[in-house]
Amino acid sequence: MGKTILDVVNLKKHFLQRRGLFSALRAQERIIPAVDDVSFYLKEHETLGLVGESGSGKTTVGKTILRLTPATSGRISFAGKDITALSAREFRPLRKEMQMIFQDLDAALNPKMRIRAILKEAISVHQDINGAQVDRKMDELLEQVNLKESKLTNFPHELSGGEKRRVGIARALAVGARFLVADEPTSALDVSIQAQVVNLLKDLQKNLGLSYLFISHDLRIVELVSHKVAVMYLGKIVEMGLVNRIAEAPRHPYTHILWSSLVDKESREASGTSSEAPSADWGVFDFERPYHGCRFAPRCPVHQARGRPERCINPSTEPQLHDIAEAHKVACHFPL
Repeated sequence: MGKTILDVVNLKKHFLQRRGLFSALRAQERIIPAVDDVSFYLKEHETLGLVGESGSGKTTVGKTILRLTPATSGRISFAGKDITALSAREFRPLRKEMQMIFQDLDAALNPKMRIRAILKEAISVHQDINGAQVDRKMDELLEQVNLKESKLTNFPHELSGGEKRRVGIARALAVGARFLVADEPTSALDVSIQAQVVNLLKDLQKNLGLSYLFISHDLRIVELVSHKVAVMYLGKIVEMGLVNRIAEAPRHPYTHILWSSLVDKESREASGTSSEAPSADWGVFDFERPYHGCRFAPRCPVHQARGRPERCINPSTEPQLHDIAEAHKVACHFPL
């Protein structure tokens, strides 16, 4: 791997939510810590997979890094430059280098514009080039993402899910991006199309030297594309390390449950038994009000088996990410 292209330190993104009409009149608000003290780094040509349940803060991390939503606190450095507090004018030269592949491309692609216009706009917004150069760039993009030229006359709703994904990737590449936040890029696609998108992203990374923050709930896809994995739970990273270590020997109880569920699902599918997962006694949990201390403690089987020790839920002894092996970190008082 090359130099560090992205360095995120103690990133926080908190949202304020009013409790109701009377609370609003009294200016009472509650804080929702969507991202709570997240730190990681990404090397050039590297992919970091970010996994976790819905509501864990994965997409908010991506949007905050790209300055699509302002950070509450922390530091974001891109290519050695602190971009956390840059003005819109100061950040504009870097905007073209940092792009997002949005999960909902039906909302991200203008439904009233043909694909040619969408790509032409992306090519022109950051580059001072003429019509012939734009056409050559568009041909190059179509070849890179393996999209037929005939699709340029279509509107987004006339494309298949896989074709819209390719347009989303092409639009990000059109401005010259070298770091991409891929937010669930294979969701709602057939398995064969998922494989095509994954192979495309891997080929582009190899050929163009791209770096990815790959956000997904599909653990098997994450294993295929990622070099490292960070596991999020309620706004915090609870485990992080090389993908083979995380998949084969997870140390945090939450990570272990995630990958065990994947193994169980594949075993049931291979045996032809019911695809329904056995019910787990996880209980009901309010994702907007995380407990103090370890966020996973109320649902953690290890915490229960050890008699619910106070150490796990005491705010003053909240588990922090610490090294347990080479390039492997876990935030747990009782790692597996």
